[in-house]
Amino acid sequence: MTTPAPADDSILSITRPHGDLMKYYLLASFVIPPLFPLLMIVGAIRYRTMRYKFTAEGISMSWGLLFRKEIIIQYSRIQDIHLRSNMVERWLGLSKVLVQTASGSASAEMTLEGLKQFEAVRDYLYHRMRGVQDEAPGESPSARDGAVVGDDELAATLRAVAAELRALRADLAARKDSDA
Repeated sequence: MTTPAPADDSILSITRPHGDLMKYYLLASFVIPPLFPLLMIVGAIRYRTMRYKFTAEGISMSWGLLFRKEIIIQYSRIQDIHLRSNMVERWLGLSKVLVQTASGSASAEMTLEGLKQFEAVRDYLYHRMRGVQDEAPGESPSARDGAVVGDDELAATLRAVAAELRALRADLAARKDSDA
């Protein structure tokens, strides 16, 4: 049984991180006091330039002032999705959504930061990556595609294939014994 798809409109309307991400960057800048001004400037630039775009085909993320970086991932390329948050992010109600592809890298291809609706975004991405469409109640995916195959018919076909394999195995064993 599939879970209902999250409301697409609420996810598609996300274009920027939540304002609490700037508070997080401020608090994170205090970790190394001598570097506070530099870390705060870098965090402010990242926050101000970070943009998200959810489309029907995929998701894109861009950021940067002098060196602009943009990542575009199609839903069909997504392999895994993780949520990660440290103690300060949890206190602020934020989390990071780490999106992994089969690029060969152990790290996430894209990290969506500063999201309050992180669970809804994760569910939305899972539904998109799996190709789940809104189905009518009780309708199977195969029935929706026009290839109606019932469970009984599938089981009968598998039994027939297994019987054929047993017959082939017995025939090969008989040939081997006659050749020896």
